[in-house]
Amino acid sequence: MLPIKFVTDSAADIPRALREELGIQVLPFPIAMGNKELQDGYDFTPEEFYPMLLSAAQIPTHAQLNPFVFSQCFQEAFQEGCRCLIYTAINSKGSATYQNAVQAREEFYEDYPEAKETFHIHILDSHTYTMGYGWAVVQGARMARDGANEEEILTYLRDWIDHARVIFAPLDLRFAKKSGRVSAAAAFMGDALGLKPIMTFENGDSKVLSKVRGEKNVVPALLELCRKTRKPGTPYLVIEGNNREQAARLEEEAAKSLGAPADMTYSIGGVIAINAGPNLIGLVYREE
Repeated sequence: MLPIKFVTDSAADIPRALREELGIQVLPFPIAMGNKELQDGYDFTPEEFYPMLLSAAQIPTHAQLNPFVFSQCFQEAFQEGCRCLIYTAINSKGSATYQNAVQAREEFYEDYPEAKETFHIHILDSHTYTMGYGWAVVQGARMARDGANEEEILTYLRDWIDHARVIFAPLDLRFAKKSGRVSAAAAFMGDALGLKPIMTFENGDSKVLSKVRGEKNVVPALLELCRKTRKPGTPYLVIEGNNREQAARLEEEAAKSLGAPADMTYSIGGVIAINAGPNLIGLVYREE
């Protein structure tokens, strides 16, 4: 039997080289840009997408992953001889993708009842976005490579999901306003007064934790929150978009403030950039 198969979606923002190294299957969200449909994470790099997004006449949209995508995925894994597939999904409160995967699993076992004992399909709702769940998939795949079994990996994944925290600051509020992450009134006041929201996700919902005046105060606010809530000695990641200057500052100050360099700095992909804007910085870490 083949080892455990790790599947996620492109909103997890796992860098291409890393997913290829670890054999992680990433299902791409389709992005509609004008009269073109692009596959998130495959048809462009983040660095290529940001100028496309900023120059688009209208903010692009993305669709959910439908049950057929998952049916194909499950059938292929079963036919390859996999004994276990773990799909870690984008937040179910922001997309029907998780529920579509659950539906596809039910239909798969109806079509292949003999697979119930030999091919386990686990579907985990991350309740979050970006490497808030992508990191768990990466670490799970590393654990499998090092010999961990199915139950050990699932225990780790569920524990990370329960304690993962994503904090971020969208520095251009028009995208967050369009997606509903920030209200129109808050975006207007933010633009007028130079206020930048510090945001997170709680129980799958986006939440503004605080507001700071001016970009220069964003990095200190992110680090203060991280210091208060991060479990010491655990990994943390720096999130960046097209603002390398602010991301570099966050990297430098985080290494001093948190006592160690980030385990990774990564770029947000198409889905996250559409909803929060490419001009964004943030942190991913494990809470106490």
